[in-house]
Amino acid sequence: MHRNGQWEWTLAPGVAPSPRYQHAAVFVGARLHVSGGVLRGGRMIDAEATVAVLDTAAGVWLDRNGQVTSARGSKGQVDQDPSFELMRRCRHGAASVGIRIYVHGGLRGDVLLDDFLVAENSTFQSDISSSLSATQQSSTPRFSYAARPPSGSEPALSLSEGLRLDENSMEKLTEASAAEAEVASSVWRAAQLDSTSLDEEPSASDGSSPTVETTSDGPETEGDVRLHPRAVVVAKETVGSLGGMVRQLSLDQFQNESRRMVPMNNSDVPQPTKKFTRQKSPQGLHKKVISALLRPRNWKPPGNRKFFLDSYEVGELCYAAEQIFMHEQTVLQLKAPIKVFGDLHGQFGDLMRLFDEYGFPSTAGDITYIDYLFLGDYVDRGQHSLETITLLLALKIEYPENFHLIRGNHEAADINALFGFRLECIERMGESDGIWAWTRFNQLFNHLPLAALIENKIICMHGGIGRSISTVEQIEKIERPITMDAGSLVLMDLLWSDPTENDSIEGLRPNARGPGLVTFGPDRVTEFCKKNKLQLIIRAHECVMDGFERFAQGQLITLFSATNYCGTANNAGAILVVGRGLVIVPKLIHPLPPPILSPENSPEHSGDDAWMQELNIQRPPTPTRGRPQPDFDRSSLAYI
Repeated sequence: MHRNGQWEWTLAPGVAPSPRYQHAAVFVGARLHVSGGVLRGGRMIDAEATVAVLDTAAGVWLDRNGQVTSARGSKGQVDQDPSFELMRRCRHGAASVGIRIYVHGGLRGDVLLDDFLVAENSTFQSDISSSLSATQQSSTPRFSYAARPPSGSEPALSLSEGLRLDENSMEKLTEASAAEAEVASSVWRAAQLDSTSLDEEPSASDGSSPTVETTSDGPETEGDVRLHPRAVVVAKETVGSLGGMVRQLSLDQFQNESRRMVPMNNSDVPQPTKKFTRQKSPQGLHKKVISALLRPRNWKPPGNRKFFLDSYEVGELCYAAEQIFMHEQTVLQLKAPIKVFGDLHGQFGDLMRLFDEYGFPSTAGDITYIDYLFLGDYVDRGQHSLETITLLLALKIEYPENFHLIRGNHEAADINALFGFRLECIERMGESDGIWAWTRFNQLFNHLPLAALIENKIICMHGGIGRSISTVEQIEKIERPITMDAGSLVLMDLLWSDPTENDSIEGLRPNARGPGLVTFGPDRVTEFCKKNKLQLIIRAHECVMDGFERFAQGQLITLFSATNYCGTANNAGAILVVGRGLVIVPKLIHPLPPPILSPENSPEHSGDDAWMQELNIQRPPTPTRGRPQPDFDRSSLAYI
């Protein structure tokens, strides 16, 4: 694959022993083993050509007689060796584990096979490192079969029998393998010499050629963090031939990437101090939540807005998750591969869409081989904050080592009391239970970790580094549980600060969110990364039109996962997939079109729309950056 994301296919070297289809192919080391198959017209492959090996290290095809120099037709000499006859089959399954190849079933003519074959290979010596000893060790695979043949077919062979090679053939293969390995070794040594000569050229120059000096305070690493040149995008349409279509777009095609939203602020609201006693957590409560809510393909908003958990269950769920957060570090130490999510803001439907399109945390999904990290702002604004936060907590309980949550600025009582979460709790759980649950959630929020390090090269946070954060240690020293009013300037910058509008604005500037908040320039990002031996900052906190935005020449990425924020922004949502090689791939979803059903036929949609419209009137959403903004009273909550 080229660095620009394009794939280039080339023909395999050498000559294949026979054309075929409906065959099986597996790798053992650097060798591709092709078995069985049929020719045009459905004729079975000749016995002598049923097994062929492509040595990718040496670039040649091999069979029992050594290197293949010409393709064999369908009328070659039939080998009477029953081992070859066993492999005359098509549509069979094959897999390799270690040095063994396992073959099962398939068809031979109109006979359905139910036998099970095992082929054991000796160690291959085609590696460059072992080229000098290739003449002393056989590089030929040794096959032995354990078979249960169908009735009426040939008898099974014992493990000691099998694909026998005469001494002549063994010598030929040994000589061929040694020659191939020697050629490969020569090529490798030549490449090493070329590389060395290239490295020595600058020092031998007359000084007119510019030299680049690279300094790094960090230890040498295997690979650098880099953003993949293409993003994965899902089509907007949910029905028809384009529904679910996925394509890749070059990052250069995202014209709105640099369009962020001018942020908002809010008034201070006293933190509730009511405490609650704990009862023993009921068994399986988090599994009940996962079973009810983790439905990526078929989740639909409930027609009845009443929430399915009562306040007691909310309290027990919060307690179980809180115990996990209390034992975690303030700055999480995570490994790749991992998927990173930005702001969700109660838009549970978008979370389900992202899970559906790009994998979800379940043993039936991808949690066994990739971790999850969410960057905060789980509640407020959207209509389903309760579903969002309860499912995330349940998944944290189910997969504590693989599912990670850090805190956003909306995970604070004085904020989510104003922007929808408190109102949703009261509306959907009743006033008494709703206030109880809302308070308990906010007690939990005070225990959330505040940042995460991925492979000690990428730092993830909700807001930014602001004016006060110079080292990761400053974040690690913040003691939890902590409230916003008791927090330091470091906590305020961590959850509230933003990058400046573009790379040309450096230093520190006042933040439009409100007094006391700042924006930081690309120079601050570069300085922070260099001092902490980091290569990238991933943060959330701001709505961006394409779901992600690069800043500081790619050293910082803003991520936002909720689409059509507040029902007005029409922005895409995105996640970032950090691979094992620290290559980061953005994956996007676009806003869904308006529902076809009318409010008369779908009362619940009407209620949701009324909820959003009323909240937008009371707390106007952030306008898209670049558009004219209304001249709000700067002291009003609407402006903030």
